[in-house]
Amino acid sequence: MIIAVDFDGTIVEHKFPEIGEEIPFAIETLKLFQKKGHKLILWTYRSGKELDEAVEFCEKRGLYFHAVNNNFDGEEFDNTYSRKIYADIYIDDRNLLGIPEWKKIYEMITEKEEEKK
Repeated sequence: MIIAVDFDGTIVEHKFPEIGEEIPFAIETLKLFQKKGHKLILWTYRSGKELDEAVEFCEKRGLYFHAVNNNFDGEEFDNTYSRKIYADIYIDDRNLLGIPEWKKIYEMITEKEEEKK
């Protein structure tokens, strides 16, 4: 699956433009998804220096993304197609019901994997 994940309020606590503390088990859980073969896209409002800092924060913890604010690495936005990121699942604290704990997110996605088999 392709999983698009937000940064502020999802991987780390909201402190924008600063970087907040890591939300417990966020990076650990995302790395588990990668080990299972899922592609992760960092999908965030951040840009420029703040985006670079977020990517660096994750990489220092061993979390590398398939793409950042794009559908694939190297994609260039040219206004001829939708800016919406395509993913099978979107993990974002701004969901209607907020964001569950990462343990629950892991369980929900694992259940979805099993349904697809």
